[in-house]
Amino acid sequence: MFNLESFINKYVIKRDRSMFAVDVETNKVALSEKIGGKSVLVIGGAGSIGSSFIRSILLFDPAELVIVDTNENALTELTRSLRSSDKFAKHVPEVYLPYPMDYNSVTFRRMFENHMREGSDYHGFDIVANFSAHKHVRSEKDIYSVEALLRNNVINAKGLLDLLSSNPPETYFCVSTDKAANPVNIMGASKRIMEDLIFAYSDRFPVKTARFANVAFSNGSLPAGFLERINHHQPLSAPSDVKRYFVSPEESGQICMLSAMLGGNRNIFFPKLDEAQMTSFDKIAEDLLRSMGFEPDYCDGDEEAISKAAHMSSGKSYPVHFSKSDTSGEKSFEEFYIEGETLDMSRFTSLGVITDKAIPDKDRITDLINSLDRSFDRPNCTKTDIVGILMDYLPNFEHIETGKSLDGKM
Repeated sequence: MFNLESFINKYVIKRDRSMFAVDVETNKVALSEKIGGKSVLVIGGAGSIGSSFIRSILLFDPAELVIVDTNENALTELTRSLRSSDKFAKHVPEVYLPYPMDYNSVTFRRMFENHMREGSDYHGFDIVANFSAHKHVRSEKDIYSVEALLRNNVINAKGLLDLLSSNPPETYFCVSTDKAANPVNIMGASKRIMEDLIFAYSDRFPVKTARFANVAFSNGSLPAGFLERINHHQPLSAPSDVKRYFVSPEESGQICMLSAMLGGNRNIFFPKLDEAQMTSFDKIAEDLLRSMGFEPDYCDGDEEAISKAAHMSSGKSYPVHFSKSDTSGEKSFEEFYIEGETLDMSRFTSLGVITDKAIPDKDRITDLINSLDRSFDRPNCTKTDIVGILMDYLPNFEHIETGKSLDGKM
């Protein structure tokens, strides 16, 4: 019987236990002090990383947990999963409120402003973690997808930070990405700007973030798509020349918890991974098929793979099409930090920390957001216009444009 967790451990991350287990155990007392009895707000909490973060912090018994996500079905399933779990059910606090709402909505603002912190006279929350984000490189196919991405990752995020300023939390965490280091796509650039944005509020409340690898089989990821394709008897497709770092779903929640709870103001956490630990998507596909009893049948194109899948018998041959990457914004390699950033590699066993980040010029970031807003309001605004604005703000943003989108491939 196929076990996804075991497959991830053996073939993707290639370790039997979390790489952050030692750091979590070593800092158990500090984590209990930071989380125990606190009121926690998790935005985007029904997603892969947000839900893993929730599972990580629940073990340290927060007093209140409020989860906000626009995906009502995923919120429902998360609640069922937690309530049914021998490991987590006993840790779900009495005040547990999953809300299907947009964090940029009037309803969210009302909820936030009327929420009283547990055991105090203060409104808001002790801990706020924001996982709401457009995370796919494919989210820059045209001006409309670019606007949606930048509004969620940057523009609306400023509104949240302004709201938090009126009722400051003890800590604010927002997840970043390895693609924010020397970005080549708009998603990565948006996350790099997001880092500056949250750091600009660090004089009002402590802010932390983390750059980390791909989360193995996360919602919407290519490996998760492999499972869907197999379930629907459809061919598998993957790039043959793209290697990436991976962490497990459990590890994704732990790195966020460690960063949020133990990081200093304006710290950026990242996993200590080296090139030998990278793997490719086509290799994951091959290992997945073989672990399920299939043997890859290598096809020369999408059409051949689709045709073979449509006429697949009960045999062990499974059609796949692997090809070189040729879509916009695809980075040939991954990195967690850039030249000039100060690193602390000794504090944690499996985590590095980027420290000494200066407080960015808030007026400059505000000007950038206003410029983006004005541009989106113009009926003739193009993706090229937005890329130019981002390049003016980020001199090291080298956008890779091929004219092809991932949505044009299997």
